[in-house]
Amino acid sequence: MKLHGFWRSTATWRVRIALAHKGLAYEYQPVNLRLGPGEQHAEQFRAVNPMRQVPVLEVEDGGQTFCLTQSLAIVEYLEDRWPAPPLLPEGRVARARARQIAEMFNSGIQPLQNTSVQLHVEGVLHANASAWIRHFVPRGIQAVEATLRETAGRFAVGDAVSIADLCIVPQLHFMRRLALDLTPYPTLVRIDAACADLPAFQHAHAGRQPDAEPG
Repeated sequence: MKLHGFWRSTATWRVRIALAHKGLAYEYQPVNLRLGPGEQHAEQFRAVNPMRQVPVLEVEDGGQTFCLTQSLAIVEYLEDRWPAPPLLPEGRVARARARQIAEMFNSGIQPLQNTSVQLHVEGVLHANASAWIRHFVPRGIQAVEATLRETAGRFAVGDAVSIADLCIVPQLHFMRRLALDLTPYPTLVRIDAACADLPAFQHAHAGRQPDAEPG
């Protein structure tokens, strides 16, 4: 397997955690989203993913190699193919809750903060990207915190790591990097700390990636 990604990309980070959690080896292909116009816009990468986004997982299955995009689709594929150790809890309701929380990050928060949006806000709209993020991100995080109060045990849904936790850790790192106040979100902070104790999360941390930049 080959993972195309960017060290600080929250979406790529989710997939790294899933791969580490399941003990799967892979080759890492860095895609620098901020080098010049961004390597994701190069013709070579557009052939891999016409959306010009990371992550992309190149994987062989059934004798054929294909490129799979969108972080949660990748995680669900890994879960289907390598179900142990699991990333979805037992029971219909718990599984739906884990997916719900993951989508709150994936659909409701991350698209408003990603690199391409920030660059558009700054370069085209000539507006303050930091102010944009500080308006939209806390609104989504407040909703996640309220939901977690109903579902959390040690982790986001009960006492086992799930697809929801894969989204929490990168998001909180992003918020700390932008000095957003985490005081109103004690459940998220507690879950993040629990995840930080696990080898898979440590191995997948952005700062440990080969393309990580200092600072």
